[in-house]
Amino acid sequence: MKKVPLRKCVATGEQLPKKELIRVVKNKEGQVFVDPTGKMNGRGAYLKKSLEAIEIAQKKAILKRSLEIDIPNEIYEELKSYVK
Repeated sequence: MKKVPLRKCVATGEQLPKKELIRVVKNKEGQVFVDPTGKMNGRGAYLKKSLEAIEIAQKKAILKRSLEIDIPNEIYEELKSYVK
């Protein structure tokens, strides 16, 4: 049996399989992207694929803290599109 990689959601604190999470990446140039593949270069933060987790992260500025950069509203809108 293959080992399933677990990652922690920055909003809820839950340990979940990587496939149940969405990765948000900050690259060396300071740009922020949603990384659906989970393979982009840069510092990443994981969010659970739920509207609740995305709203918690937006309200409490959790992604801003973990990636140490301002997160534009377009990123949150893109994240919400992956949940629907």
